[in-house]
Amino acid sequence: MDFAFVSGNPALDLTGTVLSRRDEPVDLLAVPADLERWVAACDELPDRVTATPSSFDAALNLREAVYRLALDRVLGRRFDTPSLRVVNDAAAGPLPTVRLDDAGSRMSGDLSAVLSHLARSGIAVLADPGARLKECGRLDCTRVYLDRSRGARRAWCGMEECGNRVKAAAYRARRRTSATPAGRPER
Repeated sequence: MDFAFVSGNPALDLTGTVLSRRDEPVDLLAVPADLERWVAACDELPDRVTATPSSFDAALNLREAVYRLALDRVLGRRFDTPSLRVVNDAAAGPLPTVRLDDAGSRMSGDLSAVLSHLARSGIAVLADPGARLKECGRLDCTRVYLDRSRGARRAWCGMEECGNRVKAAAYRARRRTSATPAGRPER
């Protein structure tokens, strides 16, 4: 299973582990081992953590709280109070350890430290009035992302998956329209 890290923030990427939230949600984190793989795949997190059933539940609760707060921000609503509590409580936990060596920096810590790091990362982007949060422009995608493009013109969470799909659909629609003789409905 491939995870997409296109949101510009690891906490927002965590929220993106549920696909198509409006229609037929697909949860990429079905079991604790999925969460362990997601953490290992995220460059900004330690590469080895173990998820227990309770820490897995805590991660899913944090994911949903960050998503609700991000959507509140995108829609210009007041933050959901229970979600604020979940994120703030997680942020108060221990932080991962960071060490520098000749190969660069290495992060280590348990899942509790990872969740604290993710909560703080989410707080940083949600509290930043200059952060341009958007929801993906593809109809079935509900990913919230940080738009850092020039002029805030980014329309999709990622070009590889959503942008290409939207552009391909638009191209097919234009081809169908131009292939249909004027005045005749397409069959």
